[in-house]
Amino acid sequence: MFDLYGYQEIFLEGAWLTLQVALLSLLLAIFLGLIAALAKISHSTILKSLATLYTTIIRGIPDLILMLLIFFGGQMLINNLSYNLNEWINETMTQYYPSHEWTSYLPDYIDISPYFAGIVTIGFIFGAYMAETFRGAIQSVDKGQLEAATAYGMNKYKRFTRVMFPQMMRHALPGLGNNWLVLLKTTALVSVIGLQDMVKIAGDASGSTQKPFTFYLVVALVFLFYTAISSVVLNWAERRYSIQTR
Repeated sequence: MFDLYGYQEIFLEGAWLTLQVALLSLLLAIFLGLIAALAKISHSTILKSLATLYTTIIRGIPDLILMLLIFFGGQMLINNLSYNLNEWINETMTQYYPSHEWTSYLPDYIDISPYFAGIVTIGFIFGAYMAETFRGAIQSVDKGQLEAATAYGMNKYKRFTRVMFPQMMRHALPGLGNNWLVLLKTTALVSVIGLQDMVKIAGDASGSTQKPFTFYLVVALVFLFYTAISSVVLNWAERRYSIQTR
């Protein structure tokens, strides 16, 4: 249907890479979101403040700016810390053992992988959105059921897995699904930090073939396909978790 001028194989690899980044970012976002949500409803003022600061800052800064800050700024910060730590180790060891030559085993330069940086950045960003989704879902669960579970002798783990989590997911799924669909499209931003996803490949291919419409249309169709499959899975999950209410 589409002539990709020999870029078919590398384009498929880029599409698979995009899906990998999206799924791994989702897992990280859910993990961070649960932690932040539990912190926001805890009785600890410090935990509440930290979680509120996290969600406020992340939701107030554009995703592209955060990605550039974490990738380029984070790389500079890590390398500066590594350099200063190397200098401190050498000076300290030379001071106490001047007759020996000391060599630090820390690398002189640390190159952060765009793949790792993209997953961490997107997961970190959407963890803030997931936190609000999970917080609202947790607060929607009837407290009387949790009290009944405690009266039956369930520990905290059993109360969460058998009572809290199933009902929480029923309330959280609509918001979680929306966050996932937005996250999936946000993966297109990883091309700006050099990751060879399908958007980056489409840009390179369109530049060499002068066929930008063809390649970017294919990218749009792949994202549409991912979104359609996701909608089917999310609809099934919503029906699965709402069985008890029907």
